[in-house]
Amino acid sequence: MQNVFLEQFLMISEWKTLGFILAFIVIALILWKLPKEKFNFSNRVLIATVLGLVLGFAMQVISGFSDDPSQITFVKETTLWYGLIGKGFISFIRMLVIPLVMVSIIHVILHMEEGSHVRKLVQRGILTTMGMVMLSAIVGVVIGIIFQVGGTPSMQIAGEDAAQIKEVVPVVTTLLNLIPSNPVEAMVNNNIVGVVIFSTFIGLAARKMQKKYPEILRVFYDLIDASHKIVISMAMSVIKGMPYGVLALLANTIAQRGLSSILEVGKFILLIYLASFIMMVVQMIMLVFFKVNPIIYLKKAFSTLLLAFTSRSSLGVLPATIDVLTKELGVSQGTASFVASFGTTAGMQGCAGIFPALLIVYVANTTGVAIDFSMVLMAILVITIGSVGIAGIPGTSTMAATVGLSGVGLGASFGYITPILAIDPIIDMVRTMLNVSGSMTNAIMVDRQLNKMDMNVFQQSTTDHK
Repeated sequence: MQNVFLEQFLMISEWKTLGFILAFIVIALILWKLPKEKFNFSNRVLIATVLGLVLGFAMQVISGFSDDPSQITFVKETTLWYGLIGKGFISFIRMLVIPLVMVSIIHVILHMEEGSHVRKLVQRGILTTMGMVMLSAIVGVVIGIIFQVGGTPSMQIAGEDAAQIKEVVPVVTTLLNLIPSNPVEAMVNNNIVGVVIFSTFIGLAARKMQKKYPEILRVFYDLIDASHKIVISMAMSVIKGMPYGVLALLANTIAQRGLSSILEVGKFILLIYLASFIMMVVQMIMLVFFKVNPIIYLKKAFSTLLLAFTSRSSLGVLPATIDVLTKELGVSQGTASFVASFGTTAGMQGCAGIFPALLIVYVANTTGVAIDFSMVLMAILVITIGSVGIAGIPGTSTMAATVGLSGVGLGASFGYITPILAIDPIIDMVRTMLNVSGSMTNAIMVDRQLNKMDMNVFQQSTTDHK
């Protein structure tokens, strides 16, 4: 009975498990005790990132760099307990996404100045987002061609673990599905675009009716104002736990990946990190074009980008993204809420841009398919359009791969990417960070186009309001 209790219920059956749990508690206490006047929020998140890497690597060392660490008892038990903190933190943030997006959109529309046009915001937001996805696709294809990314024809593509292609849904059908025929279902399925559409209709209708029935609508206005303050306060309370969530999430990611699986597709990993870095440089150049200092942006966005890197959830980071955009970067609430929310499910530069672009080159080189100009052009167009078509679909990266490979006629060779999907968490970290950075820089560019961005707030030094 004692073994059953320890091994199956408590999940602490080895001294190594207990040691790593105690190590986490000690590190968490140290982070909590750090003087806030000397270590601001971003510094604490950075320290947590470094210590998370150390914990994860320590588990790899003690496990003897196993090919499958998840089968080792102490690793399985430790990562399960770490998941209580890491996954729990992300769950708390995801809990706030729908109310935050819905209340923020309605609040913005109700308090828009006369003469403001939602249509202009939507147009600029979509065009900017799609344009940046196209650039990311170009970067991915060029990097893949230059460095000749690709495996060998002898790689395993069959068997139980072979990757399975998903059914491609026509982009028109997907766009139609984004229109929330059932708003509650859209919220349950995290259809953010659908929630934005529904919230916009509520805001516009309330604004219109306020002119006819000002006394009746005053109650609704007050309710939205109060709800907005409450949701923002909740978000700030949860975000304070970011250092502990980052510590647990990063330790788990490093500990659970076998060294052999990483080395097998090491070149692909390096290239996707390189392509993502180049795309972030492109984002910084675009900020300079719009007369925004990229150094200030990076300093203020640092903690949010680190959370995106460790959590691997663009949706989960959304509350923090909107918070930094409005309070630190001076972006208007309307632009931040719309562009960041839209970019969470559509137009992701990492998952739906660079990743499928590199995969297309990878599979083409692996199967011996010639990469000519027409194929490159087709790949860029398919990826750009497909980045909208996969909006709101679970398993975004796999769906992006399916759409991209099928779109250029390589769908039959989908099984060749099995080794890459096996180490998806490693590449998903940088993909997600690029997604979030893309949403933030897109919002800044759109706000500059609309002349809404408060440059005084942007120029102010970072305050540790968290």
